Amino acid sequence: MVSVNLDEEEKMLAGPQTPELNPDFLVIKIVGRIVISVIKQCWAITSAMFLSICFFYWMFGGISAFIVLSVSAAGIIYRAGDKLLYYPEVPQNSRIFVPSPNTFGLPFENLYLKSLDSTKLHAYFIPQPQPHQCPTILFFHGNAGNIGHRLPNAKGLFKHLQVNILLLEYRGFGLSEGKVSEAGLYKDAQAGLNYLFSRQDINHSKIFLFGRSLGGAVAIDLAFRQCNLGKIACLLVENSFTSIPDMAKQILPWKGLKYLPLWFHKNKFQSKIKVSSLQCPVLFISGLSDQLVPPSMMLDLFTQCNSERKLILQIPNGDHNGTWTKPTYYSQLKRNIEDLGSDRVLQQSHSHSHVHTV
Repeated sequence: MVSVNLDEEEKMLAGPQTPELNPDFLVIKIVGRIVISVIKQCWAITSAMFLSICFFYWMFGGISAFIVLSVSAAGIIYRAGDKLLYYPEVPQNSRIFVPSPNTFGLPFENLYLKSLDSTKLHAYFIPQPQPHQCPTILFFHGNAGNIGHRLPNAKGLFKHLQVNILLLEYRGFGLSEGKVSEAGLYKDAQAGLNYLFSRQDINHSKIFLFGRSLGGAVAIDLAFRQCNLGKIACLLVENSFTSIPDMAKQILPWKGLKYLPLWFHKNKFQSKIKVSSLQCPVLFISGLSDQLVPPSMMLDLFTQCNSERKLILQIPNGDHNGTWTKPTYYSQLKRNIEDLGSDRVLQQSHSHSHVHTV
């Protein structure tokens, strides 16, 4: 196996999540992805759309043609929503080569799980020497790459927090089967949690959820579901967003976006609504130098969360992909998790004095 250098990994994963991209270039890139997606997959539909527009223009005039154009374009953008959000093939060969934990000196079990709809999912389970005596983290990754690209971070969690880790690979990513979708990701997350509860060698009362970026929205949904009430010991959300429609307004400088109805967005991931119903302890980890997801979104999630045990850890020099590489990251993470179990957090649950900045 070839070792993945930490700096190289950040560059590989930066493609769709690069915080330094110029906004104008990002718009061009997104529009380009729509065009390419349409050409590759929807050529028959677009040809029919073009002929329909010409027909309506000839028969009924420009207004009718414009209406047809608007409706058709909205339909194409809706269907292209998955292409705009998910990047399972970035970096190159991410669907073929998944780095192994033993490359980083980690013990592991190579697993294949069945999702709720029987989709075959790839996963790594990384156990401590005595797995029953420590917490277990169910790790949800972002919108690009595969679980192998998260192994340097997993090694840090394994070493500094003394936890078992289940790295779950969503459908359509890495070696997992299926096609990625919002509903599918939710099913995969539930399957991962169900698997942990099927294991007899771990402590079921110490299961943590961890999600970064897109994974944060997946983790929030899992903790939000009533069937999981009381099953989650702690939820950790890092550099995530309030919703996909909110992110669209941030990334695309088109004022008309705010007037689009919710159903226009194929992927919604409405975390801001869901956090208001959370009851488990929650730690929000916010890199204040995140130039992709505005740190104000993390503060908004923290404010809207109604859990009696919640904290927000703000790291001034943390960017979107690399907050976990900062020197104090793991020590602060460990301290905040311990604080979530203290009475002090309960006493401060109605104030903002439990915002930690390092």
